Amino acid sequence: MPTLEFSRLTIIFMKNRINHIYLIALIALLPTILINCAKDITPTASTCGMSITINHVAGSVAPDNKTVTYGTVTNIPGEPTKCWITQNLGASKQAIAVDDATEAAAGWYWQFNRKQGFKHDGTTLTPATTWISNSNENSNWIATNDPCTLELGNGWRLPSRTEWSNVHASGNWFTCNAPFSSGLKLHAGGYLDLSDGSLENRGFNGLYWSSTQHDESYGWTLDFACATSFISWLYKANGYTTRCLKE
Repeated sequence: MPTLEFSRLTIIFMKNRINHIYLIALIALLPTILINCAKDITPTASTCGMSITINHVAGSVAPDNKTVTYGTVTNIPGEPTKCWITQNLGASKQAIAVDDATEAAAGWYWQFNRKQGFKHDGTTLTPATTWISNSNENSNWIATNDPCTLELGNGWRLPSRTEWSNVHASGNWFTCNAPFSSGLKLHAGGYLDLSDGSLENRGFNGLYWSSTQHDESYGWTLDFACATSFISWLYKANGYTTRCLKE
């Protein structure tokens, strides 16, 4: 009988010890679990309108280390069920005017179907990698290179040509003032020239990539200036700003 009692107590002790080990391991993993969960808690159709905070880390996509809080909005005419961020990807703030020429409002620039984003502070291009001055590939922007997905998380992506066309037509965008007056607050962030990545027309032209190519050398964009606004195809080797959406 004592032997049986001793064995039962031993088993209970061993179970408690194992459970204690499991609890310690779970506590140690808790920060990682919370971080991974938080990355996937981004606005859906029912929560769009909430802000999301992203810790961008410089590397093969983001050109700079920065923490950004993005506003979100839905019910945009033409694509009313989509959730959009209300500033450019990589922008520290929403533009305060259509001709806001600050780097903080412009955010980052991408060449078509390239993962690597670029920052331009008005003087220096970051990162200082070799600029691709020619792009000749028969492909839309593939999902594994989409900076919206890579930086904001699953579900976020670049708009297609059709989505930009729907928003443009439904909003009656004929000049630069209309995109900025919309809920998206699109402004003239300028672009990086295909020849060498130099900054051009910040505060004068708004150029936003779609995920849709026109052909091997050109991709479809939303393109506006003071007196015009249209959907056009431009060289893939140019660096343009991006705006992200989610179903």
